[in-house]
Amino acid sequence: MLALTSMLALALFLTLAPVQPAQAQSKSSAAKGVQEPTAAAAIRKNLAARLPQMPAIDEVRALPLTGGTSLYEVRVGQDIFYTDAQGRHLIQGQIIDLESKRNLTEERTEQLTAVRFQDLPFDDAFIIRRGKGERQLAVFSDPECGYCRRLERELAGIDNVTIHVFLYPVLGPQSTEKSQAVWCTAPAQRAQVWLDWMLKGTPPAAQANCPQRNLDALARNLEFGRKHRIQGTPTLFFANDARAPGALSARQIEQQFANAAASK
Repeated sequence: MLALTSMLALALFLTLAPVQPAQAQSKSSAAKGVQEPTAAAAIRKNLAARLPQMPAIDEVRALPLTGGTSLYEVRVGQDIFYTDAQGRHLIQGQIIDLESKRNLTEERTEQLTAVRFQDLPFDDAFIIRRGKGERQLAVFSDPECGYCRRLERELAGIDNVTIHVFLYPVLGPQSTEKSQAVWCTAPAQRAQVWLDWMLKGTPPAAQANCPQRNLDALARNLEFGRKHRIQGTPTLFFANDARAPGALSARQIEQQFANAAASK
């Protein structure tokens, strides 16, 4: 993301270079507006010509702005940029509707990275169950994350919950080592080993000859997080598809459970 951001930050300079457009547009057609398929093709060709190092464009679509403004969204993965109908100017930033006070870029990003609870890769998580376990919660957590420890202390006081813990080692080599030690433990023991570390400070014992399939599960968690922009730990997901970043208090978690129950 940093490389892409740095590269595209250079775009405003590069677009000033005299590059021949892939499809010339007459003044009359520009005044009337360009049809969506034609504009999308022109944008793809011209951005590729002006920014050959730009990754492949996944989608180009016209923005539904009022006042006849012609602006197009360019999506590269989950990254959003904006351009004109000829792909001459590139905008990196957020669009805010000042009348409705809506951040259109943020709304679009949330739409693209939304996760349905039922689509979470539960095979790559272990379960902590308290009481009847009727209420569902998923947590992406790093063993070296102080906020994750705080969250575990809050969760320890919540009853009637099933917690799906996805190990998400993003804070460095020690995170990876501890995540591997937890996940390479026998499945029935993972939850206790995790809680011993997060609540009591007892480090998980390294496991010799850990099967590659176990290490692959951690890699899949990281890839899932990148795809869906899980950018910090802990990140919580609830049964109504709500996402909540950070170390929520027990009261906040109970409110999320109430919201999930009300949405059924």
